[in-house]
Parts: sequence; C-alpha cells; structure tokens
Amino acid sequence: MGLLEPRGMRNMRTPGSAGTDPPENYLLRRLERSDFARIARDLVEVEIDRDGVLYNPGDPVETVYFPCGASVASFVLSLDDGREVDTLVVGQEGAVAGIVNQDRLPAYSRITVRRGGKFVTLEATKLEAAKQRSSAMRGLFARYADGLIAQLLQSIACNAAHSIEQRTARWIAVAIERTGQDILPMTHEQLAGRLGIGRSYASRVLENFKAEQILEIRRGALLIRDASALRAKACRCEDGLKRHLQELFASAGSRNDIERRND
Repeated sequence: MGLLEPRGMRNMRTPGSAGTDPPENYLLRRLERSDFARIARDLVEVEIDRDGVLYNPGDPVETVYFPCGASVASFVLSLDDGREVDTLVVGQEGAVAGIVNQDRLPAYSRITVRRGGKFVTLEATKLEAAKQRSSAMRGLFARYADGLIAQLLQSIACNAAHSIEQRTARWIAVAIERTGQDILPMTHEQLAGRLGIGRSYASRVLENFKAEQILEIRRGALLIRDASALRAKACRCEDGLKRHLQELFASAGSRNDIERRND
C-alpha cells in the first residue's frame, strides 16, 4: 500500500473484504456488474482517520483509494511561502491516485484525508489489468479523469474571477454536499488554507455569514444553518461542472452498451 500505510489507517482487512456488491462509492457503482466482479476480490476496506496522508510528493503511486460515504480526500500543494492549498477535493463520487498513469509514477502533490472514514483500496496494477480486459471500464475511468481535469480548470477560473466570499460559500457548499452533513470540523486557519487566502480574510467572511445566520462558528467546526442562503452566496461554477459530469457519465452509459456487446 505505497511505501507506508497512511497514518491513522486501521481495521485493515484482507482482499475481498469490501464484499461482492459495490461499496458506497459512485464510481465503483457505475461499473458494469461483470467489470466490478473483475476487481471485487482484490478490494480492501479500510478506515482512515482525518489528516491521514495517503501520499507525499515523490511517493510511487501503488494504491488507488476510493472514498466511501462521507469520507473526503484532498490534493494539497505546498507553496514557496510555506502556505498549503487544496487544489482538488474528492469524495464518494470518485477516486484518488492511479487513475491516469499506468505505471508506478511518483505522486506530484500530497494527498490527505480531510474527512476520515471508510475507504476501499485497490492495487493500481490490478486496476490497470482489469481496465485492459474491459473497454467499458477503460471508458468509464477515462471519463472520470476528464472530470478531474474539468474540476481543476473550473477551479483556476473561479480563483481568478470570483470574490473570496463567493469562493468560500462555494467551497463550504460543496463540502457539505459531498459529506451529506451540515457540520464541518474546521478552523478559520484550515479554511483559509483550503482556499489559499489569508486567515483574516477567511475570518471576515465567516463572521459575515454568521451575522446573516447562514452558519454558526463553533470551536473547531462550522455548523451550517441555511444551506440555501449559502448556495445563493456562492458562484455558479459548480453548476456548470455538474452538468459536464452528468453529460460525461450519461454518454458513458450508452457507450458501455455498445462496448459490452463488442467485448
């Protein structure tokens, strides 16, 4: 599982422990039943605590992690001035590491668990072998990789064009949507790091949201009181991204019907 097991990983079970039915991960559940059967015996279910590090820069990518339920992982880049910025956040809709590369290439960023919980893991070489045997599986993961690139491009545009308030509202709204919970264990400083802004800016925006009764600020956490008002404050970047992802996976379904007949 990479060079070292992630800090905070526990309850590691044997291959096949994830069961014969797809776990609570949308990407795995989009697989054809026959394709899921190709990898089911090699899936391993684990629990990883918050702040567990899956990869550091330079680590060989040997394991793919599929967040399940409310679990969330993030790609984190360190800047020259010491700040750290979350560039890509992945929840139960997808997977982290080993999606594009076919060899054990080194990781570029640190990949950190932002919300602990259940993950399903798979050796990257075994995923690649299964993809080589199924054009439908290759197509699904290629579309997911396209979705990751779209998310990065949208994030770049958002950071350049939208206000800190809009970006903060968007980030929090996406976080509660991914986890399905209205409380985020997060300090002002941590939120600032996620957005790549100064702590004072993050605190000012949160205090404004508090005054408008959109959220409550608790010790080490944010409690969302009015999700609709929060989404109204956010930019519309997420809407366009969702439409693109829906189109990608809708086309994957019709494409898979053709490829399944030809395999």
